[in-house]
Amino acid sequence: MTPEQAYDELFRRMQEITLLGSTAGILGWDREVYMPAANAAYRAEQSSLLAGMIHQKFTDPTVGEWLAQAEASPAFAAEPLGDAAVNVREWRRSYDRARKLPQKLVEELARVTDNAQVEWVAARRENNFARFQPWLEKIVALTRQTAECYGYREHPYDALLEDYEPGLTTAQLNRLFPPLKQRLSEMVTRITTAKRQPDLAILKRPCAIPAQQAFCRKLANAIGFDFDRGRIDVSAHPFTTGLGPADTRITTRFEEANFENSFFSTLHEAGHGIYDQGLPGGDGRYGTPRAAAVSLGIHESQSRLWENLVGRSLPFWTHFFPELQKAFPGTFDDISLETFHFTINHSAPSLIRTESDEVTYNLHIAFRFDIETSLISGDLKAADVPAAWNEAVRKYLGVTPPDNAMGCLQDVHWSHGSFGYFPTYTLGNLYSAQFFAAASRDLGELDSRFEQGDFAPLKNWLNKTIHEHGQSYRAGDLCRKVTGRELSSEPFLAYLKEKFQPLYRF
Repeated sequence: MTPEQAYDELFRRMQEITLLGSTAGILGWDREVYMPAANAAYRAEQSSLLAGMIHQKFTDPTVGEWLAQAEASPAFAAEPLGDAAVNVREWRRSYDRARKLPQKLVEELARVTDNAQVEWVAARRENNFARFQPWLEKIVALTRQTAECYGYREHPYDALLEDYEPGLTTAQLNRLFPPLKQRLSEMVTRITTAKRQPDLAILKRPCAIPAQQAFCRKLANAIGFDFDRGRIDVSAHPFTTGLGPADTRITTRFEEANFENSFFSTLHEAGHGIYDQGLPGGDGRYGTPRAAAVSLGIHESQSRLWENLVGRSLPFWTHFFPELQKAFPGTFDDISLETFHFTINHSAPSLIRTESDEVTYNLHIAFRFDIETSLISGDLKAADVPAAWNEAVRKYLGVTPPDNAMGCLQDVHWSHGSFGYFPTYTLGNLYSAQFFAAASRDLGELDSRFEQGDFAPLKNWLNKTIHEHGQSYRAGDLCRKVTGRELSSEPFLAYLKEKFQPLYRF
């Protein structure tokens, strides 16, 4: 078999695996959006079966033989950024990792996390950590087994980070977080002691949910989410999932007296969706590494960029505030654009990560990282998570959760088994500021365009400079290519100072 024939066989096999994966994705989306909770156990068996089939097809020794034959072609070395070369490189990396996991472990983790997801929803609703605890114990045990199977040099958490941000290590994060926490904590102090504070009662003004749904759709459409190739639904925890080359689904949640939650969750998830829709997958490449996201840190940069750097900016609301007043008659007529802008950019220590502001958000991530690494190392037991969580919130944010629903049960990630995911949120914030600065450099002044409701230049720039490359570059390499420098916290911190100093006048 020639290297070219081997590659063709690989491509066909990976397309089959992509079809199975998208089928599993539909089941997962349905579980979050529509499925009756009573069907949880059966859905878990369905997910487990598909996970086992995917693992078996991918780790088949024949796949390794095809990879070795394809890698023998000098064409891949000559064109390292060609589609085939990128695909083979990333398939090799994934294949070598997947081969380390026993199929029974893969199936059991899928079964347990599917059940755990439904139990987490109920436990959060009931404020009952005891209901979720045994599932967390199972997931942590299975995740630790997974880390041991993968192997690692220093910390078992390193093996888990590799699934989300290739090359990132626990040691690197332990160097990143301390100075970032210090600078952010100093800014929190300046903001909380400032004499000028926003009127947060504005955020609790009732907004009818049907009107919120219509306005959220308008926001997502305006920044470039394509509803001909996607849709928006409701779930307990907002998320985005790609189910095909023309099927990207986002979700949000609604509360009548909390319009901020739905508006900015929608912008956040639409940012993820725009990235997925911008990947080069509509020409038969869907599901290949060449048409896949670089990393979750890069993916998160897209959602945070649209949610915060664009969606909370004054130019954005210069355009949308009149539309908001029309959509909710009488609700915001007595306040000015500047007052509204100040209010939606309020900053204060809070309990819920997804509702936290740009200054305090990364403090939430920092203590989650500490808890996760302790769980995976075995230094912290699942039963002790509530106490550890509450202590960390008091230490980092100076507030105390009134219950576990507002504390350790607020996030969906552990029920999904997504250990190693949280740090990518902070990376996403850092990347977002650096990318936005590069876009402003390349495109010129963007504020006047946003004031006119013109977001296409920024979206097209992101499509061209980030999305269309797929996994051609590692995250760090892509950052250097786009911005001309290594990832740094300085652009993000400078952005925060430039924004919040005039608002709070500190």
